[in-house]
Amino acid sequence: MTLTSIATLSAVGLFAGMLMLFEAGRYVGRNRLMRDPDGASMGAGPAEAAVFSVLGLLLAFTFSGAASKFEVRRHLITEEVSAIGTAYLRIDLLPGAARPEMRQLFQRYLDDRIENYRQREDVAAAQALKSEVEALQAQIWATAVSACQKDASGNAAKILLPALNEMIDITTKRAMASENHPPRVIFLLLAALNLVSSLLVGYVTCATRIRNWIPIVVLAATMSLTFYVILDLEFPRQGMIRVDTSDHVLIDLRKTFR
Repeated sequence: MTLTSIATLSAVGLFAGMLMLFEAGRYVGRNRLMRDPDGASMGAGPAEAAVFSVLGLLLAFTFSGAASKFEVRRHLITEEVSAIGTAYLRIDLLPGAARPEMRQLFQRYLDDRIENYRQREDVAAAQALKSEVEALQAQIWATAVSACQKDASGNAAKILLPALNEMIDITTKRAMASENHPPRVIFLLLAALNLVSSLLVGYVTCATRIRNWIPIVVLAATMSLTFYVILDLEFPRQGMIRVDTSDHVLIDLRKTFR
């Protein structure tokens, strides 16, 4: 099952659950009202305010965190392109005989990096490409070190090797950024608070004879949509909100490699 399907089912389930718990809260409240007309609503107001306050804080933190990480992932794409492009240009510092091989390795490396991001949803293919990328990194490094040792001036080692090190390090940063998500309990707590808030809304509105569905439907729809967007932002290569649109800079860089 894809992330889009999971996020959609979660949002729809949350929407339906909030409507049902609104009705359950109203039912409990009306029963309490019949037994204790004067004290049925006592304590409900502070509880409702507390739950909505915690819900608001949690929504703000999770949405802000998801949006921030989305921007970080886009920024890391630019950083990787810059690192690869800089290292590629510095190949010119190597002795002439070593340059063609290094350029071919860079072309293969960038092709694999682009394909790696395209295969994110295919775990087996992505893992195979990851292993190939790591092997290419080792080969590029070994070839560069060997070529730098033949450079009498020593400039190649001072300028090229740090650029290669940065190019390799950025892959680790991108891998960690893609795996950096809040604990699942945060999402469970967020869903639970939405359901509890709906229950309390139903309870405090039990005194009205006619149900006013417009506010609760708007509340349920807003919370469900927000929950969906947070999940989508957390996994920007699997849902509808995608970071893939930024990959064109990698493709543009590959076109400059000849």
